Amino acid sequence: MAKRGKPGGRGRAAAGVVEGPGPGSKGPVEGVYYVDTGDCELIADQDNSSGWLLKINGVMSSHIDLADPLFLDFEYMRWIAALIESRWPPSDVSSARGGAADNPGKLRGLHLGGGACSLARYFAAAYPDARQVVVELDGKLAGYVRGWFDLPKAPLLRIRVGEAREVTETLTADTRDFLIRDVFAGAFTPRPLTTAEFNQHVRRVLAPGGMYVVNSGDAPDLKNAREDAATIAASFKHTLIIADPAMLKGRRYGNMVMAGSDVPFGDDPKLARRLLGGAVPAHIWDDAQVRAFAAGIPVRHDPPAPPED
Repeated sequence: MAKRGKPGGRGRAAAGVVEGPGPGSKGPVEGVYYVDTGDCELIADQDNSSGWLLKINGVMSSHIDLADPLFLDFEYMRWIAALIESRWPPSDVSSARGGAADNPGKLRGLHLGGGACSLARYFAAAYPDARQVVVELDGKLAGYVRGWFDLPKAPLLRIRVGEAREVTETLTADTRDFLIRDVFAGAFTPRPLTTAEFNQHVRRVLAPGGMYVVNSGDAPDLKNAREDAATIAASFKHTLIIADPAMLKGRRYGNMVMAGSDVPFGDDPKLARRLLGGAVPAHIWDDAQVRAFAAGIPVRHDPPAPPED
């Protein structure tokens, strides 16, 4: 499932329990909806007349602005968008009619974790020729999201129902330019999606020059973030972290955006300025800082296979 994370706006209480959109409804309707993994709640954003908030099992997951797909309410999503656009500026992709890895006109993205598909919807607007797949565990939720938010249709945006690791292991090598991991069960990402063995599947799926980006949630002790960073650093030649200073210093609960790649991230002053200009200014840690942050921390691995009888 998708990030069950922090809210980006304020909403009012749900209007009631409903099984699905009313007859003839072509958009979102406030209420609580039963899904395969529990329930979700759709809430009108009181700060934005075209905005909607999605809660899943009582935890805020996503925000959508129906009038503007390029508006991202959650800071960590804005950081991910800025990072992707730093490597593949939308104007360059559009003018050259060329995406990454010699795939003309079609930047290829994989999102592990669906929710409301906020980031996939953003990239579909920023890169009109992009090809994206969203992997969502909850099939009923995926169906609701399709109906509520008028998402781009295949082949521009496909929603594939399945478990994120199982799906990733089936994908063809060198077929994605970026892969975003935004999967949570409670406060943390399920361990099978955080190990060195899983990262090797990610590396196989990424095209040369591709980028792996993760949303890493943590408490002030930063134990989870350090383990995430250590495992990504062991799997990729180049790493990067984006977070606000309070999070980097272990002063609060929150999110870090981490990334790994086989090519350097470089020093993009436009990216740094963009991150500092948000409502929650963020800093970038380069590869050396990431590796220092993770120094001495064990790399996560899959549990050993049980012995054969």
